[in-house]
Amino acid sequence: MFEKSLPIGSVVLLKGADKRLMITGYLKKLAGDDAKVYDYCGVPFPQGYVDAEAVAVFDHAQIEHIYALGFQNEIQFIFREKLEKLIAERG
Repeated sequence: MFEKSLPIGSVVLLKGADKRLMITGYLKKLAGDDAKVYDYCGVPFPQGYVDAEAVAVFDHAQIEHIYALGFQNEIQFIFREKLEKLIAERG
């Protein structure tokens, strides 16, 4: 069901990592690198946003485990459809 995108607020663990991240955004680039667009950005869980240096960018394929799903409702489902179209377009 969640092969392409997870809702904001989802808590995940990346492969090879020991700290969990909470997803806070989608389709982000690193400053100064316009070539690569990452699927997600996230902040340490449970601390949340500490500063810009603590925000991680990562791709869906890097997720090893999903601990919690973020809030979902009709608005999020509509947004997810649009987001997944954008993801499909970028290959």
